[in-house]
Amino acid sequence: MKQTIKIKQIRSGLGRSKKQIATLKGLGLKINKTAEVIDTTENRGMIKKVGHLIEVLPS
Repeated sequence: MKQTIKIKQIRSGLGRSKKQIATLKGLGLKINKTAEVIDTTENRGMIKKVGHLIEVLPS
């Protein structure tokens, strides 16, 4: 089984750049919702890009 990361969006994407909004959408996030993504370098980069809007939860 592949490793996964649980993430939760804790801040709104309103007023953010289009790239950040697209990154949130690419991660499958909505405000106060949790998503589980596969632990890849691409997803880690996306998480780092919007780290101020999300929270990484323990798996």
